[in-house]
Amino acid sequence: MAGVFEGRVALVTGAGRGIGREVALGLAARGARVALVARTESEIVEVSHEIHRSGGSASVIATDIGQPDNARLAIEVTARDLGSVEILINNAAVVAPLGPTQSITAADVQTALAVNVAAVVILSSLVLPGMLKAKWGRIANVSSGIAEHPAAMIGGTVYAASKAALEAHTINLAAELEGTGITVNAYRPGAVDTAMQAWIRDQPPELIGHALQDRFVASHAAGELLTPHESAARMLERLPGLQSGQIWNVQDARPLDGSEP
Repeated sequence: MAGVFEGRVALVTGAGRGIGREVALGLAARGARVALVARTESEIVEVSHEIHRSGGSASVIATDIGQPDNARLAIEVTARDLGSVEILINNAAVVAPLGPTQSITAADVQTALAVNVAAVVILSSLVLPGMLKAKWGRIANVSSGIAEHPAAMIGGTVYAASKAALEAHTINLAAELEGTGITVNAYRPGAVDTAMQAWIRDQPPELIGHALQDRFVASHAAGELLTPHESAARMLERLPGLQSGQIWNVQDARPLDGSEP
């Protein structure tokens, strides 16, 4: 399976740090040409340098894919620099707003859903014509265990709703594309030591809720968090396979249907 990504064009959102960075590096190590998309240019430039030092190929696209026009721009720049997108990793997400639901504004909700849900659907719609023509494609959407256990993150109602919507979209799109050679799956990466986790730990407990902050502080202190590299590797081992419409959990040795990764 290692050669399946050789020469393929991949686009990874949120590629500057955390899981997205490690997925991008992993794809490049497997021979893919990778478009790195994130808001912070300095971070994806550093990732691109690492890929180039290893003999790989990468393109840098600093933009906020929460804006529909920017999502289209990312696809167009990738096509110009690397070729048509054959692998799409929808990793970018925001965890805010956190706190009591009565404190959330309409702008908070719109911003979160634009990145966590709308951008995923829009990017997928834009890459599908090329994938359908080639009769091959891989789409992986980074979700969260919160989609299965929403009550476990009180104070994160928008985040929970967005990840549940993401998984519904994943399964629906996979059904639509059955038999086309394109697979669509969601990945629950587990508790990972990322900047998002650190941001939650740093928030004032009176703002986001003491129970929520205590939970994230305790898991970090106990050394329970995976490294981004560990979690990304578990996604990458499944990505080449033919399974579609699956919800992959990081702790599972194989996809939920028991098929080979």
